[in-house]
Amino acid sequence: MPVQEKAAASKSFSQQEAFEASVKYFNGDDLAARVWVNKYALKDSDGNIYEETPNDMHHRIAKEIARVEKKYENPMSEEEVFDLIKNFKYIVPQGSPMAGIGNPYQVGSLSNCFVIGNDGNSDSYGGIMKIDQEQVQLMKRRGGVGHDLSHIRPKGSAVKNSALTSTGIVPFMERYSNSTREVAQDGRRGALMLSVSINHPDVEDFIDAKMEQGKVTGANVSVRIDDEFMKAVRNNTNYTQKYPVFSNNPKFSKDIQADKLWKKIVHNAWKSAEPGILFWDTVINESVPDCYADLGYKTVSTNPCGEIPLCPYDSCRLLAINLYSYVDKPFTENASFNFDLFKNHVGKAQRIMDDIIDLELEKIDNILAKIDADPEDEVVKRVEKELWLNIRTKAYEGRRTGIGITAEGDMLAGLGIKYGSEQGIDFSTDIHKKLALAAYRSSVDTAKERGAFSIFDSEREKNNPFILRLKDADEKLYYDMLEYGRRNIALLTIAPTGTTSLMTQTTSGIEPVFLPVYKRRRKVNPNDKDARIDFVDEVGDSWEEYVVFHHRFKEWMRANGHDTDKNYSQEEIDKLVKKSPYYQATSNDVDWMSKVKMQGAVQKWVDHSISVTINLPNNVDEELVGRLYLEAWEAGCKGVTVYRDGSRSGVLISNEEKKEDKADQKAGSFPLKRPQTLLADVVRFQNNKDKWIAFIGLVDDKPYEIFTGFADDEEGIMIPRWVNEGYIIKNRDENGQSRYDFQYENKRGYKTTIEGLSHKFNPEFWNYAKLISSTLRHGMSIDKVVDLINSLQLDNESINTWKNGVVRALKRFIADGTVASKEKCSNCNSTSLIYQEGCLTCKDCGSSKCG
Repeated sequence: MPVQEKAAASKSFSQQEAFEASVKYFNGDDLAARVWVNKYALKDSDGNIYEETPNDMHHRIAKEIARVEKKYENPMSEEEVFDLIKNFKYIVPQGSPMAGIGNPYQVGSLSNCFVIGNDGNSDSYGGIMKIDQEQVQLMKRRGGVGHDLSHIRPKGSAVKNSALTSTGIVPFMERYSNSTREVAQDGRRGALMLSVSINHPDVEDFIDAKMEQGKVTGANVSVRIDDEFMKAVRNNTNYTQKYPVFSNNPKFSKDIQADKLWKKIVHNAWKSAEPGILFWDTVINESVPDCYADLGYKTVSTNPCGEIPLCPYDSCRLLAINLYSYVDKPFTENASFNFDLFKNHVGKAQRIMDDIIDLELEKIDNILAKIDADPEDEVVKRVEKELWLNIRTKAYEGRRTGIGITAEGDMLAGLGIKYGSEQGIDFSTDIHKKLALAAYRSSVDTAKERGAFSIFDSEREKNNPFILRLKDADEKLYYDMLEYGRRNIALLTIAPTGTTSLMTQTTSGIEPVFLPVYKRRRKVNPNDKDARIDFVDEVGDSWEEYVVFHHRFKEWMRANGHDTDKNYSQEEIDKLVKKSPYYQATSNDVDWMSKVKMQGAVQKWVDHSISVTINLPNNVDEELVGRLYLEAWEAGCKGVTVYRDGSRSGVLISNEEKKEDKADQKAGSFPLKRPQTLLADVVRFQNNKDKWIAFIGLVDDKPYEIFTGFADDEEGIMIPRWVNEGYIIKNRDENGQSRYDFQYENKRGYKTTIEGLSHKFNPEFWNYAKLISSTLRHGMSIDKVVDLINSLQLDNESINTWKNGVVRALKRFIADGTVASKEKCSNCNSTSLIYQEGCLTCKDCGSSKCG
């Protein structure tokens, strides 16, 4: 019988009450408060909030952990657990554990991530649809999901159905992606990882799928690359693809030029930050769970951000250690790292993680009870029930945990060590080595009291490289593990900590600081006559911009006698940053090869994997991306993500005015001949009482042309308000004259075309628009185009109003001090987005998404 959840506290708080109390808790940090209230405060389905501040949440979690502890010897008390997790200072349960532990209002899992799939031999429609259904069932319980597509037969293969030949991988990528987009998770969208082996004949189609606008938008994609392929790339030799993949008796095989496919991967990653790379032989050879592959623990894919490789139906719960909290006297000459306290807390964190597995098993029992109680037919419920029974078996047998870290960048800065330096790499590697030894020691000690995970077999693990490194570092630990076993099959990861780091008020995960100083925007109340207005968006909302100091940068300022309340000029800010340990140690400053080297060194002490992003400036060439990938493989990384500035929209930029790349300004950066079809943004705005609409044709996400005029009247264009994108198509009318049509897809999936934009707008508007479009097409930077439009001397009042509208429509593409992006946060509509650890995180509301 399932364990019943305890009743929650009856007192409730309004959203505003919880927010105001939490702002005080976070010492005035309204972003941290908003994240906590929106994502983690205990609430029911009616929106009633039952926790006023994170203090209440930490008591809730501590109470449940202590309840599990009482089942075993030498239990930790509720007070002891609370002291470890309070104030987000030392031990921080992440995501699902934070929201779900002790939550009676939600029938959900405590797992952050899952992998599903099959034995690699089933590619029937039934098997493929079963995975689709399992994916949806997991996402509705708040989980991120990964699965591999290497089992699907390649395009053109014979099948015994009416199609006669297989459609290949890509249509199923789209199916799984669409399913992800359809599942809501308390205001956010689910996260999905799709992977495929480089050995699969359809891998090139897989790699290209996301390059087509609007395709596979609900998934991250990664290629599993084996050592043989990497050697073929390095030696410029051929590589054999097969189906079934790596089969000794394949039904189909072909030789390809490894270098040609490699360049395709590199180009797409340079252009769009995908596909990600998984060095699969390194993943498998280093994997401790794969010592039990024949017992169902063969790793097949990863979770959406790549930090947890998993076998089918296994899952993992995440917890982060706040590294900065172990720096004594930070930002002073006497700064030091408290290794004794750190190792003590890592041991207790591992014990808490094991307790959370017991809580997860209770949650799964509740899910199974809910399925049994549902009124649907048993046939309908069968897949969901079998799914959770499989997940329960894996959690019970393997007891996998996911201890990670956050604040690596702040830890190094607090110690006066430059991130990315040789000293920084050595110190970080030592930290993660000590973390691994302390966590494995705790798992062995817990096995003495509670028993080893049920399939533990030291003989199976004796040649595993990770286990052998533990043996070399601590022989007593190794021989104790032989005698007592280990409580958990695998223990460690370095996961993204986007929203977690907002609440710890530190740098994220293993990443360096993104920026020590940046700008944020605050919407101005229209009734506030004294407010300063720095920016007006396309819908007419006014915003004030203000400088934000990274929390630990402010701590450095205080430690070194700098006034944190002063209104600094940009020149003064630059001088401050130059004096600080954050100088030339931001994500855009750190030497790229150094970051790869650091990831490879740290990976040796992480039994799962690492989620990390290598940030590159916009003007780097594709060759550099290829060299970084090769270096990552040779350094022993299990995976790598490269992000080139501007290759995805939504990137926070510095407080300084963004300097234009001269290479982007020269004529010819756009196609000399206008493509027949262009992706287009639709922008609506209001000038005085007039409603306007703009159609902005895009090439590489940059404005290539713009046409705009009155909307919603007999002289203008009328399209539904929900239409915000479509295509501008260049056609010819019956007289052979050029015309521009706008096409969009309606809610029933049919295409609707508005013929002849030139006939819909005032001719004078149209002629000026053609002139402005010409300047865009010939490479003039957008800010210069805006200056040109503003300088036009026009007598016609309507034309002046139109001029203002064009400026407002184009300004959304200018690096304006906050963002160089047209992408907005799906939660709060802000454009203050930053790309780290494979995820976009909003700096205004804290919402994050992967992929």
